[in-house]
Amino acid sequence: MTTYQALQKFYKENNFPIDGGESDAYFNLKFQFFTLKLPNFKFRKEVIYIHDIQHILNNCDTTWKGEAFIAGWEIGTKMWKHIPIGFISLWAMGFSLLNHPKQLLKGYKTGINTKNILDLQLKKDTLLQLPISDLKTALQKEHATPMNWLVFLFWCFTSLIVFLFPLLLIITCIILL
Repeated sequence: MTTYQALQKFYKENNFPIDGGESDAYFNLKFQFFTLKLPNFKFRKEVIYIHDIQHILNNCDTTWKGEAFIAGWEIGTKMWKHIPIGFISLWAMGFSLLNHPKQLLKGYKTGINTKNILDLQLKKDTLLQLPISDLKTALQKEHATPMNWLVFLFWCFTSLIVFLFPLLLIITCIILL
């Protein structure tokens, strides 16, 4: 099965548009008690299919539990160095740390032993034509990376700052007014 075919199957199973929402002006970020409607910025539109492929590669659903794994995986694979998408990964990691820390850690441990899809530097068409099994093989590192708890804790602390920054900004403004 090609990556494109796997992606289309994933979109159908999750009731997503055929392009994963890439052409939509907005996207919904669903929480337990409310949903945020956010602008679908150009940088997100350009990489949303990669995020969705990560769900396929790691057999993760689109619940917050699945997103926690993917957030940890993205930070573990060093996706953070691809700004601005790295900020979204850090925000999701901060949220996940508070909600699904075990899945986050599991994703991070998997990610440190996996290459980042963006680092393969494949054009979208080339990536989508790859058999999913070949993509999995291309993403595996030759040597296992041991878990460095200090690095993980650094990313946890950083992700909480990124996650809480809007709230801290609001509180600061209220105090100063």
